Amino acid sequence: MENLPLSDFWDAILSRNPRLIRNTFVLLDESSRKAVINHLQKMITESGWHPEQVKSAKAALVIIRGIGTKTRRIP
Repeated sequence: MENLPLSDFWDAILSRNPRLIRNTFVLLDESSRKAVINHLQKMITESGWHPEQVKSAKAALVIIRGIGTKTRRIP
């Protein structure tokens, strides 16, 4: 993950592409996963976010919640 620029990371997480979201999220350690989920939660509950960002955050959370305890990359 350290080779992926932060902007590329968030582009992937907010892409609405299930495979890209999963493959990016599973690379994170547990602490980083929690931080990403917390940030996505803020994006959907706090004001000031663009409506498309909110939609992307909601989509990402749906995909991430579907991962469960799986830690393998999706082909």
